[in-house]
Amino acid sequence: MTTQLQNDFSTMKPNRPWRPTPRKMAEDFLVIAIAAVLSPVIVQFTGLAGISGNVLTFFVLSLVGSIGISYSRQGRKAVGNAVATSLIYSSFALVMLPLASILYTVISRGYQSLRINTFTQDMSLTQPEAAFDQGGALHAILGTLILVAIASAISVPLGILTGLYLTEIKGRAENLIRFLVQAMSGVPSIVAGLFIYSVIIIGSGGHYSGFAGALALSILMLPTVARTAEEVLKLIPNDLREAGVALGATQWRTVVMVVVPAARSGIITAIILGVARVAGETAPLLLTILGNNTTHFNPFDAPMSALPLYTFNLFRTGLNTAISRAWTGALVLMFIVLVLFIFARLGSGKKK
Repeated sequence: MTTQLQNDFSTMKPNRPWRPTPRKMAEDFLVIAIAAVLSPVIVQFTGLAGISGNVLTFFVLSLVGSIGISYSRQGRKAVGNAVATSLIYSSFALVMLPLASILYTVISRGYQSLRINTFTQDMSLTQPEAAFDQGGALHAILGTLILVAIASAISVPLGILTGLYLTEIKGRAENLIRFLVQAMSGVPSIVAGLFIYSVIIIGSGGHYSGFAGALALSILMLPTVARTAEEVLKLIPNDLREAGVALGATQWRTVVMVVVPAARSGIITAIILGVARVAGETAPLLLTILGNNTTHFNPFDAPMSALPLYTFNLFRTGLNTAISRAWTGALVLMFIVLVLFIFARLGSGKKK
């Protein structure tokens, strides 16, 4: 009898009334389709106008239709669930709308002047108003990669070590360091550029260079990496640390061989956020790298260029051709960040 009951329970499938079925999906899609069709019609007879009026009307119609469908299915108890579900989906749509708008605008305007020479030539012998098949953004692309690499080499180790200190060591300076990291996260980017300009370029007798720009970017990148790494390391269960100590490992071996590998995915995310924070900065670069139309590989000897500065300078000319080149620079920058993000996510997978 007991064996029979166990077999019956093992073959039973859980009842999930919230699980979507083809019929429910068809009804929900019908509600959305009707709301999409009626929204522009209703807007014509009301005081609403523009995209905001259509979106508001669509939201109200979808909410009313979802409430009606839920009431017909399960009565009053399902109305609250329908309202909450509609609000969740609407919030998600509002979050994705700006992102989709940015992607559409950058891609639609940036691809027009995108050519092979964009990645193989610089602007040393080309004017901004020249044809699209002349000149390119090679100097800016290499400059961005060099600046981000140097800034990452400075900020990533310091940020991760800071996160480890705040979560593992917890020394006397814990509160002071946490306060300083939080204060640095609110520093405007132009202030970081002014600091490097006054200390390195003027105070130490230096000159405009890619290294100075990388130092300014590292100031902005460090608090992002440190705070994110700290929050990620806090999520690691203390049981793992206690298990490492119980096996006879010292604290640093437990951190290096247990805690850090367990938080690898989150640490990679912290690095991604740090790179995304500084990859598009323009203000500190105006005061540190100055800009250059010639390709330079040495970040210490002369002014350099970067995609944000390249885009800014082209937009400032006011010429249609130059503005199209600027949109292409923004598109390339977005593509570089996407590639870095993909490689970082692949490197943070479970497989080594």
